[in-house]
Amino acid sequence: MFIKHTVLAAALLVAGTANAEVGATADLGTTGAGFHLVVPLTTSLNGRFGANYFRHSFSRTTDNVDYEFKGKLQTFDALLDWYPQEGGSFRLTGGVIYNGNKFDARGKPTGTGTFTLNGNIYSATDVGVLDGRIDFRKAAPYLGIGWGNALAQSSRWHVNTDLGVFYQGSPNVELANVGCAASAVVCNQIAQDVAAERKRLRDDSESFKVYPVLRVGIGYRF
Repeated sequence: MFIKHTVLAAALLVAGTANAEVGATADLGTTGAGFHLVVPLTTSLNGRFGANYFRHSFSRTTDNVDYEFKGKLQTFDALLDWYPQEGGSFRLTGGVIYNGNKFDARGKPTGTGTFTLNGNIYSATDVGVLDGRIDFRKAAPYLGIGWGNALAQSSRWHVNTDLGVFYQGSPNVELANVGCAASAVVCNQIAQDVAAERKRLRDDSESFKVYPVLRVGIGYRF
């Protein structure tokens, strides 16, 4: 939370002290829908601060377990845009992102009402509810390139594009079953097999370590 509040406070502080025009963008892309405030720092360097948000659901299979995922993409950006050619459109971007991305997972039994956990087959009644969660480091560095400058003097309206990545790091993965209806011995075995499935889910989630950013937006200079 500290990082998120720092990003928002920096945006308001710079916007309030900048003795120049301010730009704003509305964006859409792999980080969801977002908006950014753009302020001038030098003639070739802009500060860009904003937020992005999106919710979506999807299915995915890890080993022998089918999961329903509910994902929330939520990021807050503090970025620096450097234009190698003063007055140009191309920019190099770096910065830090407060990363609130997370995924809630629920295991789905097969059509015959069973789970296969770590190679062992159990009835869904014995397993109970299989729930998990995946999230990532909160401070994520960002590097990218882009085109467009919401503060350009040629027009008040501009098209902006971002192409880059931010590093989320290795995922934090939780997975557990609740409501085991079998004997204590079987429930203990199920818990061990769920722990093995948690490791498989974590390994499968490593592909999200580096998150791609592709955004297109419309900018306006006030």
